[in-house]
Amino acid sequence: MQAYRARLRAQGLRPLQIWVPDVKAPAFRAQVRRQIRRLDPAHEAEALDFIAAVAEGSAR
Repeated sequence: MQAYRARLRAQGLRPLQIWVPDVKAPAFRAQVRRQIRRLDPAHEAEALDFIAAVAEGSAR
């Protein structure tokens, strides 16, 4: 591993550690559910329309 990291550093790279939420954790899932329940469908319609357009490939 040390040689591998040395080769990467020689290529101008550096190690970076990123911490992300554990999406399998019950607390995370509960928080997502709470946030989804608070969404106002009328307010989110524009964003959902944009997402649908991008998914279809027609967004500009």
